[in-house]
Amino acid sequence: MLENLKLRVMNVAKQAQREGMCKHKSGNFSARDEETGLVVITPTSVDREDLVVPDMVVMDLDANVVENQTGLRPTSESLMHLKIYQIRPDVRAIAHAHSQFATTFAVLEKPIPAVVYEIANLNCSKARIPVAPYGRPGTPALADSVVDSVKEADVLLLQGHGSVAVDEGNIDEAYLKVCYIEELAELYYHALTANGGQEPKSFPVEELQKWEYPKEIKFPNA
Repeated sequence: MLENLKLRVMNVAKQAQREGMCKHKSGNFSARDEETGLVVITPTSVDREDLVVPDMVVMDLDANVVENQTGLRPTSESLMHLKIYQIRPDVRAIAHAHSQFATTFAVLEKPIPAVVYEIANLNCSKARIPVAPYGRPGTPALADSVVDSVKEADVLLLQGHGSVAVDEGNIDEAYLKVCYIEELAELYYHALTANGGQEPKSFPVEELQKWEYPKEIKFPNA
């Protein structure tokens, strides 16, 4: 069932561990099948490099396990993934990571402002990467905690926990976004450090909303 989707989710989970976005069996990834509405999600407590396709768990949006061929349980944070799919029906993939710089700002409960223009591509309606309030991992409280933030942006921090990114396309793009969060967090950290702890300039919402792919690419007088 959904073998191609399982393979893609598994490959991203392995990539995340290799690239240091998730360590010690942490982080989780999922993708929703557009035709059936079922969700493929990573299992709990398994080293990502040891994963095989049958280990991927299939769930419905009511948190029922539809398929787990090797008997593994879904990630303890499944309810967070399912809640996001419920309130954002446009979303088809979710990546949750525990990368260093992003988690640093999650610990500080500090949103990451739009210090670079690329944040315009992350659907941040308030020109920032928001911080969702604390919800204990593995509980419905974590799922409920992300509701407001995931309505505000495609990327967010979880207080004292890590980062989350969603995408309307596929799991590879969701993972790319969570990598962007880490890059922006590191850049913001260095900007704060170089500026003596003072906030660097950031782009306002109005400027970010103006971005669009150019209708044509040529010099004005060409």
